[in-house]
Amino acid sequence: MNAQVLWTSAQAAEATGGWNTDEWRATGVSINSRDLRPDDLFIALKGPNFDGHDFIDDAFRKGAAAAVTHRQSNDAPRGPVLLVEDTMAALWRMGAFGRSRSSARLIGVTGSVGKTGVKEVLAHCLSAQAPTASSGGSLNNHWGVPLSLARMPPTATFGVFELGMNHAGEIRDLTQLVKPHVALITNVEAVHIGNFESVERIADAKAEIFEGVMPDGTAVLNRDNPHFEHLASRARAAGISRIIGFGSDDKAEARPIDCALNATGSRVTARILGRRVDYSLSLPGAHWVINSLAVLATVAAVEADVSAAAEQLGRLTPLKGRGERHHIEFPGGAFLLIDDSYNANPTSMRAAFEVLGRAPIGPRGRRIAVLGDMLELGRQSSKLHADLSGALREAGIDLVFSCGPDMAALDAALPPIMRGAHVADSQSLTPKVIAGLTDGDAILVKGSLGSRMGLVVEALKGLARPLARAANDE
Repeated sequence: MNAQVLWTSAQAAEATGGWNTDEWRATGVSINSRDLRPDDLFIALKGPNFDGHDFIDDAFRKGAAAAVTHRQSNDAPRGPVLLVEDTMAALWRMGAFGRSRSSARLIGVTGSVGKTGVKEVLAHCLSAQAPTASSGGSLNNHWGVPLSLARMPPTATFGVFELGMNHAGEIRDLTQLVKPHVALITNVEAVHIGNFESVERIADAKAEIFEGVMPDGTAVLNRDNPHFEHLASRARAAGISRIIGFGSDDKAEARPIDCALNATGSRVTARILGRRVDYSLSLPGAHWVINSLAVLATVAAVEADVSAAAEQLGRLTPLKGRGERHHIEFPGGAFLLIDDSYNANPTSMRAAFEVLGRAPIGPRGRRIAVLGDMLELGRQSSKLHADLSGALREAGIDLVFSCGPDMAALDAALPPIMRGAHVADSQSLTPKVIAGLTDGDAILVKGSLGSRMGLVVEALKGLARPLARAANDE
């Protein structure tokens, strides 16, 4: 075992109140036997569809150091077991223990749009300066946050954790577990509006993050968002006196002085807490300029090196399904694929259209949007989908293919010349998109995860494979 020991049997027993069958040491923590690494501690959670206890043997076959279980088996386990009353409660206690033993400066990130991307960029920038822990992927819920804290090395200098929610009250529990020094809210928009009476109630739910902030902590808020003053008031009510605003507003402490946008990024001059900072940003779109200001403001709030962080902003690559670019050669020529299929809401849709509008195309190429339903928008869903028509036209998008019952409202709102096709689902849409491809096209694929737009992405990427095989055969 060469990796750093993260948990010993004694520490885990202390944290959970459980009982060990034998001594063990673990270098990681896993709740999924499929991605478990050797010497991980496997926590057998029981969910609505799967019971981790059924996969304990799989975990040991893959080299688990031990398993946390609340269900005794008649069969002898293949390795050490930590027996607890409830494995989900044990995970939360391990998360709390991981937080309590850490001296890292912790950041909690939430927001309606962009929180995962901003969290990843913060982790990227800070890890270049000192050991940094962060929540992987979108581990931002009632099991992802305690898991991320349980995985945090005691030696970390910084920690960046994403806190998500679909309903009121969810962030409250998470922030009281994380106890961040800095709370960043990227924005408040009509996302999950189907679960709330109004956008104002969404703002209240996001403001729950302030309730866990450490004394003398900081709130970093979007000055351009109409809910800034309400959020600032909620932060002050929670005892937070230091509030840093970011955005294009003249009152923002982190704001752009000059900005040049291009197809693949931006060149930015900004003022960050009174200091001029020049940097290149390798992620395209005006929304990423604003996100970069949030990142630098937060870096300043945890007293890290802002200039060093700004330098890292030119070395970013998009996350999978969040703006990844693929240049694909196919039998009819070549096209640019922008994979933004991981998720969608009205705000992120408009930002993606702006990026597509700047994408390069060939002499015969067109800018094409392939869109799936935006989910959890409630009674306003049809209108919010139809309202995208104006943004598509303003961005100069030539053609729109869509699928899903809600996207039917957008298809009806488009002028006939922009209608590619509208069908029931992404599987049915895929052949229509492929049949309409032209050499030099730029294609954006976007939709909520439940719309399964990843099927379209994989089919478009697969068009390059026959050519690759032919080249290898020669």
